[in-house]
Amino acid sequence: MGESSIPSPLRIGTRRSKLAIVQAESIRDRLKRTNPSMSIEIETLHTAGDRDKVTALPEMNAKSLWTTELEEKLTSGELDVIVHCLKDMPTTIPETCEITAIPPRDDPRDALIVQSGLPYQTLKDLPEGAVVGTSSVRRSAQLRRLYPHLRFANLRGNVETRLAKVDNPESEYTCMIMSAAGLERLGLSPRINQYLGSKDGGIFHAVGQGALGLEIRKGDVEMRKLLEQLGDRKSTLACLAERELLRTLEGGCSVPIGVETEWVQADELKMAAIVVSLDGSESVEDKIVTRIVTVDEAVTLGKDMAARLISAGAEAILKAITTNRPSKE
Repeated sequence: MGESSIPSPLRIGTRRSKLAIVQAESIRDRLKRTNPSMSIEIETLHTAGDRDKVTALPEMNAKSLWTTELEEKLTSGELDVIVHCLKDMPTTIPETCEITAIPPRDDPRDALIVQSGLPYQTLKDLPEGAVVGTSSVRRSAQLRRLYPHLRFANLRGNVETRLAKVDNPESEYTCMIMSAAGLERLGLSPRINQYLGSKDGGIFHAVGQGALGLEIRKGDVEMRKLLEQLGDRKSTLACLAERELLRTLEGGCSVPIGVETEWVQADELKMAAIVVSLDGSESVEDKIVTRIVTVDEAVTLGKDMAARLISAGAEAILKAITTNRPSKE
């Protein structure tokens, strides 16, 4: 291997929330299983997205709220790898960084969590005017389309904070929506009342949801080799296809683009996607089933799906959202 080698200790960077730390620890533990003598440290950082827990995400109008400060430390050599929720990673990352292989993906669906003590179990059970807590316009736009009798209120903070707010009987929230994978990683599966895939009367999930993104310095061959041991081919190809769809549509975390990918054969991937106006009144959706073996084919699938959605009217929906977005100036 020449002079290049894995640093000791290897420094993993992540956000300071309990979920982020659990995710980083899972990567550390997987690395230790195959490299038992390796010294690994986890460094946590409060990012901009963590510090401002009040402002609604669309109004923050930034695609790098949870990544920029960590990426600066990665580029400077203070960190060797960053562990992200892939759905929080912008589709365009700094030229100094790259994403390595993606580990096996957990459940990508959203989940419904009803206020403790209330009798409702599904979205269909919720009464007229019930308040759904979410900071995601993707979730609220799709749910407005399917369940026009519901109301929506901004809900931010880490998982424990959000649960506490929803469970407070004095709060306005009847329930909240969040990633099923996040709850499962924290051992909170019993709080899930309903899994919300599109086939379950629910919604299309976020690009990359349920997967972890491992980000390294560009050209760090040794680190790439090490982390590729953790990669899962099908998860990597599906997530890269989803990210290319989002990149081509120039979306971000505050644009209502939902997606679902499913391997229907050993090398056949089905992608379904939807773009919805903020009020849920307009939507465009489509699906493609195609053979995917290489990264290039995955990228092509994402581009092809974006082209189909644009030709069906998605561009006008997205343009209207961008035009009407509050300015941060």
